[in-house]
Amino acid sequence: MSTETNVVSRTQSKIGVRTIAQISMLSAIATVLMLFEIPLPFAPAFYEIDFSEVPVLVGCFVMGPMAGAVIELVKILLNFIINGTITAGVGEIANFLIGCALCVPAGLIYKRNRTRKNAIVGMAVGTVFMTVIGCALNAYILLPTYAAAFGMPIDSLVEMGTAVNAHITSLSTFVFFAVGPFNLLKGTLVSLIVFLIYKKISPIFRMR
Repeated sequence: MSTETNVVSRTQSKIGVRTIAQISMLSAIATVLMLFEIPLPFAPAFYEIDFSEVPVLVGCFVMGPMAGAVIELVKILLNFIINGTITAGVGEIANFLIGCALCVPAGLIYKRNRTRKNAIVGMAVGTVFMTVIGCALNAYILLPTYAAAFGMPIDSLVEMGTAVNAHITSLSTFVFFAVGPFNLLKGTLVSLIVFLIYKKISPIFRMR
């Protein structure tokens, strides 16, 4: 009995160390990817897309949604240390919630039944959820916070949107024509990349 207990203990310890190593590696990759941002033609310059959610989503599929949330948190904290903040941390909290809105639902659905179909369903649900959460957080928290941080009225941000998209004439249209498509596009692209690479890279995470 004692021998079996020792074996189980060593196995759990090994799994724990491997999980920490994988979380650290994926967090580092996500932080680097977060530094490379691509501007979009339909949104103001401060909306730039990055692919830092790719390793977060991979982590959700490999280790579960809780591990994915930890990767997202570490990524945000590392970016905070590297680049600082202009929103007293509010933007970072919102980004964490938006990132988790994509990855955690996808991870939960995939965890129930690890099939390609469930992965696709999970990523689709996560993309929709992220779009909804992203719109709400931007409308009620992020955009007002950015406006206050830069000492400008919301209308000035709306005008920046109008300059690149004539359909943007108010805060609601800003969210509808810029924020919504931005999150929808990001969720779709991140999901597509993970769909294409996951099967090829997943054996790496199962190596003993």
